[in-house]
Amino acid sequence: MRIRATVAAVTGALALSALAVPAVQADEKPDAGLSVPSGAEVFGAGSGAPAAGARAARAARAAEVPVIKKVVVNGGKDIVVGTKSKQKVTVAITASSPSGIADAYAFLWHGHIDEVDGFLAPTQEFGSCKVSANPTTSTCTVSITIDPRSDDLYTSSLAGTWKVAAGALAATGSDEDFIWNESQAKTRVQRFSKLTVNASPEPVKKGKTITVTGKLTRANWDTNTYKGYTNQPVKLQFKKKGAKSYTTVKTVKTSSTGTLKTTVKASADGTWRYSFAGTSTTPAVSAKGDFLDVK
Repeated sequence: MRIRATVAAVTGALALSALAVPAVQADEKPDAGLSVPSGAEVFGAGSGAPAAGARAARAARAAEVPVIKKVVVNGGKDIVVGTKSKQKVTVAITASSPSGIADAYAFLWHGHIDEVDGFLAPTQEFGSCKVSANPTTSTCTVSITIDPRSDDLYTSSLAGTWKVAAGALAATGSDEDFIWNESQAKTRVQRFSKLTVNASPEPVKKGKTITVTGKLTRANWDTNTYKGYTNQPVKLQFKKKGAKSYTTVKTVKTSSTGTLKTTVKASADGTWRYSFAGTSTTPAVSAKGDFLDVK
């Protein structure tokens, strides 16, 4: 019924494209020359030759077009991918149609509709659908497994906003009664980030100068390693012993290698940390605090 092979073909072609351009720079996006699969390809509309009776019956009635009410990716959270661990992402499509919903499908893509350079497809053939209290409405889910060690995310330039193509098929028995939108929703795929901190010397006398160092790194999908995130504003924060929250002392920018270094006066026992607000390509992260004993 469904030409999911079309989806697999796009994934395979992108994998070959990634192998063909191993020298892609972090700020470049390869022109794969591939298009986003259409709804007819996804749901297999017209892939078979219906009998004369079926064609006549179909022609005698108006097409039933489902309505997509909502698409939620990863529970509404950004998708954060590191360098080793696979990430399983669920896409939930809520749709309705007078005859009910037979199936729904979705995938994530990056680039231009006719020049796709990133493609993340579900691992199953059909959506898992659950009918709501209203029999015309169902929520169908598909799962996408992202492996940073494969060709899923072959270059760091794929971090950022991705489009979500989604559609639903009415339970009429016809593979032509579907709705499909290549840009039904958006989601963000981000590079996992790490942040460290160290306050020294310790212990230290009150009023003396202390040096607080650290490093901000994020996943590099080109090399499957963590590299410094350069020229980023990071907050130095302090939590006095017994306090419940941190206070921002100053903002420090990372170096060309992602390192951080600044000095402050020691005033009381407490915990120091660096905190990064995040960007569209990299999630927010705070270092595990370093307690400093002030004599």
